[in-house]
Amino acid sequence: MHIHILGICGTFMGGLAALAREAGHRVTGCDAAVYPPMSEQLRSLGIELIEGYGADQLALAPDQFVVGNVVKRGMPLMEAILDAGARYTSGPQWLADHVLHGRHVLAVAGTHGKTTTTAMLAWILESAGLQPGFLVGGVPVNFGVSARLGNVGAALSGRVGGHFVIEADEYDTALFDKRSKFVHYRPRTAVLNNLELDHADIFPDLAAIETQFHHLVRTMPSSGRIVVNARDEALQRVLQRGCWSDVQRFGARREEPGGVRARGEPHAFDVLRGSLKIGRVDWSLIGEHNQLNALAAIAAAEHVGVAPDVAAAALGSFQNVRRRLELRGEVGGVKVYDDFAHHPTAMRTTIEGLRRRLGPTQRILALFEPRSNTMKLGVMTARLPWALEEADLAFCLQGDYGWSAADALAPMGDSVVVADSVDALVARIAAVARPGDHVLAMSNGGFGGIHDKLLKALPARG
Repeated sequence: MHIHILGICGTFMGGLAALAREAGHRVTGCDAAVYPPMSEQLRSLGIELIEGYGADQLALAPDQFVVGNVVKRGMPLMEAILDAGARYTSGPQWLADHVLHGRHVLAVAGTHGKTTTTAMLAWILESAGLQPGFLVGGVPVNFGVSARLGNVGAALSGRVGGHFVIEADEYDTALFDKRSKFVHYRPRTAVLNNLELDHADIFPDLAAIETQFHHLVRTMPSSGRIVVNARDEALQRVLQRGCWSDVQRFGARREEPGGVRARGEPHAFDVLRGSLKIGRVDWSLIGEHNQLNALAAIAAAEHVGVAPDVAAAALGSFQNVRRRLELRGEVGGVKVYDDFAHHPTAMRTTIEGLRRRLGPTQRILALFEPRSNTMKLGVMTARLPWALEEADLAFCLQGDYGWSAADALAPMGDSVVVADSVDALVARIAAVARPGDHVLAMSNGGFGGIHDKLLKALPARG
């Protein structure tokens, strides 16, 4: 089969392209812009990329067009597909039909931590010898790729098996299917990590997102397991609407019958069920958020037969995902990090984690690009000072958002700088950075190559 993927450079669609290529299909694709790490992965797979959405791509005559949710009416190629009556489908539907059917799907959903928890769970199953397939919205360092088919033997035999771990996004499926992506996946094990307002371009409020999460719960079989954050009130409301599967809670602050919780610091902790120690995690990751992610992954892995002590031990060799507090380089004693955080809660959590590692004496310079659709709408501007307050200095890129970053960050006083270009930000940071500083750049895009520009602009010191 020849498939042509519209919007191929997104993390999900790029992962789908890798799976289709591994399965023996011919894969081509197009997108409006590319940036690492997905662009690098696609090139390494030899997948032909076309810039833009020109109608002339109809001449490729694929067996099916696979349409990403970045595609809108009015794009020339989409209009040509509709006019020609060509075969098309969404990415999640193609994945469900050609990859997930017949497999034990383990889906990881939630506003924050999906990518990291998905990577953790895949690594636990890999370490246990289960050879899982996976699709992660990033590149796990342990695997070096964002997606693979894994052991498909059980699925090909027609029985449920051949574990597949997938990051389950609540964003809409396509212009012709406004359900959340995750309703297509039909998991037997589902992690619900946390839930708060996001994707304000398609969801009017938190209640609307809770409804979509309950749609996911409704797809779960009675023999399935839902692993849910015990601290999250929104997720408890979701389950109160109706639940027909086994529920395993994690992260309770005190002993809860049957639940799993942590005792100890995020970098070294015991895993408890009730008062019984069932495993221990010693690893390089930081932050309470990663401790919770680990508990979720351990509880989910147990549903497919991986003992908690085995799962916890496997996390000792987990190396995280690219663009999760990833050190990009050091010049003159100044370290530059890249992180995918783009929601105020994720930004605060990332900065707090770094602060916990560094202590109070080392400076953190936090840079932020309001690039997500939610942030561009200005829905969460009031939370930006809260998100950045643990940083010593904050820097924000002012784009054409329709709201003023300077006004939003005014409560931070002299500790914040707003600039209208990446080059201007780089110049301001280079002027104030000093040896021992930690510069943290946060964006869900390429941020105009700010990391490399900073490393070139920072003065080298002997």
